[in-house]
Amino acid sequence: MLVVGFPAGPWQTNCWVVAPAAGEECVVIDPGHGAEGPLDEILTQHHLRPVAVLLTHGHVDHIWSVVPVCGAKGVPALIHPADRQMFVDPGSAIGAPPGTPILGRLDWAEPDDVRELRDGEVLTLAGLDLRVDETPGHTPGSVTFGSATELFSGDLLFAGSIGRTDFPGGSFEQMQRSLLRVPLALPDETVVRPGHGPDTTIGRERATNPFLLDLATSPPARGL
Repeated sequence: MLVVGFPAGPWQTNCWVVAPAAGEECVVIDPGHGAEGPLDEILTQHHLRPVAVLLTHGHVDHIWSVVPVCGAKGVPALIHPADRQMFVDPGSAIGAPPGTPILGRLDWAEPDDVRELRDGEVLTLAGLDLRVDETPGHTPGSVTFGSATELFSGDLLFAGSIGRTDFPGGSFEQMQRSLLRVPLALPDETVVRPGHGPDTTIGRERATNPFLLDLATSPPARGL
């Protein structure tokens, strides 16, 4: 599997490009602010053809470039229905009134083709099989995308930390349940590709992440 990521924009949100290999179709995960230029460079460098944009959740730092990316490539955006309204009202995620500018931007809309994700489904896209797991806590519609060896964790799990739960729709209790149900049920060698910051592994986080140490440390391992 080819996985290429880069931090985009002022929030340094990781955008991931995932493909079976160079020269193949790919998926794009979480194209944030300023992602268009670097994304096009990666697609050109590796001769990749996007077939979908996948979103771990609806916060503006993860969806900023979804409409132009989907429009330019002619591909759908896939998001959990609980976060879909953030396409047109991203300020609601931080409790801002409708119409509040975000970094000066006022024009918000859905992509032309939006498809809703379901918990437990396996997406077969670009020669990849990616499992969708609902992981509410950061937002009501947060999800992760997992393969046999990788977990694209969005803002659920970071190296040494977890996503914040103090925004509207967040819940620390739901976050704990999501951490137990998804990442802590994966093998130690699983590589975690988070929404912000460096890569890590499930084993490293299980052993050292202070937010995980109080949770159960040995649930049954679960693959894809």
